[in-house]
Amino acid sequence: MFLTVTTTGTPEHPATDLGFLLHKHPEKAQAFSTSFGTAHVFYPEAGEQRCTAALLLEVDAVTLVRRGKGKGRGGAPDAALAQYVNDRPYAASSLLAVALSNVFSSAMRGVCGARPERAAEPLPLRVEIPALPARGGPGLVRRLFEPLGWAVAVESVPLDTEFPEWGDSRYVRLVLESGALTLSHALRHLYVLLPVLDDAKHYWVSPDEVDKLLRAGEGWLPGHPEQKLITSRYLSRRWSLTREAMDRLELIRLAETDDSEVEEIDNAVEAEAEQEAKPTPLAVRRREAILTALRDHVAARVLDLGCGEGHLVRELLKEPRFTEVVGVDVSVRALTIASRRLGLDRMGERQAARVRLFQGSLAYTDKRLKGYDAAVLSEVIEHLDLPRLPALEYAVFGAARPRTVVVTTPNVEYNVRWESLPAGRLRHRDHRFEWTRDEFRTWAGAVAERHGYDVEFRPVGPDDPEVGPPTQLALFGLGTPAGTPAGTAAEKEAKAA
Repeated sequence: MFLTVTTTGTPEHPATDLGFLLHKHPEKAQAFSTSFGTAHVFYPEAGEQRCTAALLLEVDAVTLVRRGKGKGRGGAPDAALAQYVNDRPYAASSLLAVALSNVFSSAMRGVCGARPERAAEPLPLRVEIPALPARGGPGLVRRLFEPLGWAVAVESVPLDTEFPEWGDSRYVRLVLESGALTLSHALRHLYVLLPVLDDAKHYWVSPDEVDKLLRAGEGWLPGHPEQKLITSRYLSRRWSLTREAMDRLELIRLAETDDSEVEEIDNAVEAEAEQEAKPTPLAVRRREAILTALRDHVAARVLDLGCGEGHLVRELLKEPRFTEVVGVDVSVRALTIASRRLGLDRMGERQAARVRLFQGSLAYTDKRLKGYDAAVLSEVIEHLDLPRLPALEYAVFGAARPRTVVVTTPNVEYNVRWESLPAGRLRHRDHRFEWTRDEFRTWAGAVAERHGYDVEFRPVGPDDPEVGPPTQLALFGLGTPAGTPAGTAAEKEAKAA
């Protein structure tokens, strides 16, 4: 992981003043220990007319895994080997941002005892980063840096130079140049925007990250046209922290407009902010839509297929009408978390009798899934490769054959409304596909016809007039009229058989 900062000078103000500003002597190569490896500072060139300081970060991948267990991309990857084989040692990320802050802390604050006047002066600066993850591509890189006074030269790195048809990777080579920035501002820009472009952090984002963001963003973030995106990504999309940061940035903007102190207008803005309703997360809306569908079909015994960590199971158990709730998942780890989240070991006898969790794969028929009123596949099908969908279809609709099946999946048309989602990207790195409304309706209609179900479609979330809702829901039924107890109908069918 590598970054260089270059400046030019004159006989009156030699370029080697950069060593004073960074508090690192040009004639020395220095090493600094960090919690995830070693940071080296050295000067490839140091003359009166031109001086370059380099920061080389050697990441200890094993230490990163051990220290970051469960705390972000470095310690909680999506794939089994990703914690050992990844880009963290090579591509600029939050690791490099933290190293910048640790190694050049005085320079970031604009403190220089030996050359205080130079610390406050704009310098001709050139920053080069040979490997930078950019989720959003070169266009987003320009939108982030150009409003701050940088001339941006950004080049996409191809996936493989021998196979240009494979297209570009998510990495870029970046060169920034400016003659109107202090070194302090330049370092603070990098400290915030490197993890924003990577769109990930190697550590857990806690409330004190809001203060870090506002300190590093002082003087430039309140007026940045991409302020919302920067804030959201820097805080790992944690809604409560993002909202707090946005409120405080608005206070700063108002104070600057009125030429007053933030404290003078704080109370008035807080009172207004408290009146704004907190938006309902899409995951909550999705669970509410599923519960409504199950109530409409009077289901009592429910399967949550692909239950994950048990969020829907917990909601089902809150309603006595659901007399038996079964969570099924292929992941033992997810089931362990679900058991802990539900408090199965502390649950009363009567409540415990209503719930079961067991491991199973939806690619195979399973006798344990037969005889239930309803099955839910919430955000499941898009995690399967398309050739495996027929196996899931038969296991659920053909073999288990519940009277009601609820399927939810993302509506890919709505993705253009997610401002932080790069064009052409799926919502989650484990999604194998995401369907348009027509594609989902075609698939669901064919499934219903093959297995004797009726199907209706419902929107989940705001139904955009152009691109539809963010989530689409298909409600399959074996012909039981709404209001008829599904369990009773199932019993009659079983007796007839």
